[in-house]
Amino acid sequence: MNIYVGNLSRETTEDDLRKAFESFGQVSSVKIMRNRATGESVGFGFVGMAESEEGRAAISGLNGKDLAGSAIKVEEGRAKTSIAGASTGRGDGRDSGRGRGGGDGRGGFDRGDRGDRGDRFDRGERGERGGRGGGGRR
Repeated sequence: MNIYVGNLSRETTEDDLRKAFESFGQVSSVKIMRNRATGESVGFGFVGMAESEEGRAAISGLNGKDLAGSAIKVEEGRAKTSIAGASTGRGDGRDSGRGRGGGDGRGGFDRGDRGDRGDRFDRGERGERGGRGGGGRR
């Protein structure tokens, strides 16, 4: 059973978590999440327990209890979910092109068939000098 543990103080170690949970049963894993740049705890972690019944007992027994100066939040961990839109499910790691610039699926913006490129400084479309018009030097 995967158990989420939140509101950890920065001083809490994985060994502290293991000791707290071992009083409820066999602990199979302990992981405190850390900032990649600094290595400091980000205030939460996960504990794996071999038996679901022991995990539920630990959740009931430890939720709201003080650990290293903080009242910890303990609840059943949820399954990992992907970020919306991060994957197309095709398995090849490519984006489908929808919602990301559209067009031909290469992630760029489809300008359509503009023939002469239709640059924004094209004379004639937006006044003599082109551009956005108004207020410019002449």
